Amino acid sequence: MTQTLKQTPSQTVGPYFAYAWTPELYGRRPLATNRLATHETPGEHIRVEGVVYDGEGAPIRDCVVEIWQAGADGKHAPGAAGFGRCGTNDAGYYFFDTVKPGGHGDGQAPHIAVTVFARGMLSHAFTRLHFSDEAAANAADPVLSSVPDDRRGTLIAQRADVPGGAVYRFDIHLQGDQETVFFDC
Repeated sequence: MTQTLKQTPSQTVGPYFAYAWTPELYGRRPLATNRLATHETPGEHIRVEGVVYDGEGAPIRDCVVEIWQAGADGKHAPGAAGFGRCGTNDAGYYFFDTVKPGGHGDGQAPHIAVTVFARGMLSHAFTRLHFSDEAAANAADPVLSSVPDDRRGTLIAQRADVPGGAVYRFDIHLQGDQETVFFDC
């Protein structure tokens, strides 16, 4: 008898135990938070916000968005903004209060690394958020330059100056005509 070897089937991501990933939604102390900066954190204090959409354009109410970023000086170090996590609400909305990261000094524009975890996904999705008011740095960024011109806009957070500070809007589309560019890691 000949045995045929097959690839191990994939598992979907989750289910998530929201009280463990986003315990603040259940009145518990968070393991990670969406407020990365305190009043003492140096740099321009900003809010990054958006909605996570599925392939049909409907908001996803129970996914998790994580970010990794440098501090205002462009370094990943103690006291820098660092790491944050936010669960989406019923409208698919998420936000982070942080500082605008500086450039890394290696040709990369100021950016935030973003990871999205959602029910039904075979693996989490990696992308990068770049800033609309960093046009010159974005044009020189090697990662952003590797993305086709007609897709780069999906990686650019749009700045709005509102009372209280700057807000960068970064909607994430997991599929569809406006799908965000995701990277293999």
